[in-house]
Amino acid sequence: MWIADNWKDYEVIDTSLGEKLERWGDYILVRPDPQVIWNSPHKDYRWNKFNGHYHRSSKGGGEWEFKNLPEEWSINYNSLTFNLKPFAFKHTGLFPEQAVNWDWFSDIIAKRKLSDPEKPFKVLNLFAYTGGATLSAAKAGASVTHVDASKGMVAWAKENAQTSGLSDAPIRWLVDDCVKFVEREIRRGNKYDGIIMDPPSYGRGPKGEIWKIEESIFPFIELTSELLSKDAAFFLINSYTTGLQPAVLTYMINLSIVSRFGGSVVSDEIGLPVSSNGLVLPCGASGRWTDQ
Repeated sequence: MWIADNWKDYEVIDTSLGEKLERWGDYILVRPDPQVIWNSPHKDYRWNKFNGHYHRSSKGGGEWEFKNLPEEWSINYNSLTFNLKPFAFKHTGLFPEQAVNWDWFSDIIAKRKLSDPEKPFKVLNLFAYTGGATLSAAKAGASVTHVDASKGMVAWAKENAQTSGLSDAPIRWLVDDCVKFVEREIRRGNKYDGIIMDPPSYGRGPKGEIWKIEESIFPFIELTSELLSKDAAFFLINSYTTGLQPAVLTYMINLSIVSRFGGSVVSDEIGLPVSSNGLVLPCGASGRWTDQ
């Protein structure tokens, strides 16, 4: 398992009965996690001293309970700053487990830039959300194209870029349907040296386009692989869908990318350390292709 264990401003404190107790900077949140099917004693006092608790409803959805939680606050990861706020179904605007992937591709980009500082390294970030991967790639020296169907998420990502000191970084911010954008990029003949995608299990594009990951993901990986440059260094796909296990990600990337470009692929679960007991909370899976 790849573990995001370099955080200072974020911590999973404990897990029990479908919930996780977290520290986000100075604030304590209790949020649902369907993978927490075990029961452990609530020994940490912060289970009852939270700033925000998302209560799931038996009818679906749920609602937040707040105790002295600001409408917005920020946390840091290395030199990046992310603006957080509780919103839509338990989320805060950041998936901290993805930091393990940020570190991975940032190292690849930095090494490429060190070997050839004058050559641009172009990264495409699809389903880019609030920009964690975008800012990490830009900080490492890449020129990034950030694509998400939500205007609000793209605006949030721009705010994160500003607070991270990356307002002038070479980032293209695009509100677009990812599939249609990739199709246009292929027609334009554009290529990228690194591609990141974090597709949702289900979603809609700006004009109501429907995305179902089980039906759409393999054709989309095949399509997107056409945008890899001849010198491409990496391809990353993240999955929070139960059916897309690491072996499935490996199989799809082998068929669509390794068969054409060579290189190698490794897939694994990603996770976050739990400070109270030294265990690791699984948080989905990632598939990584490199040219090596």
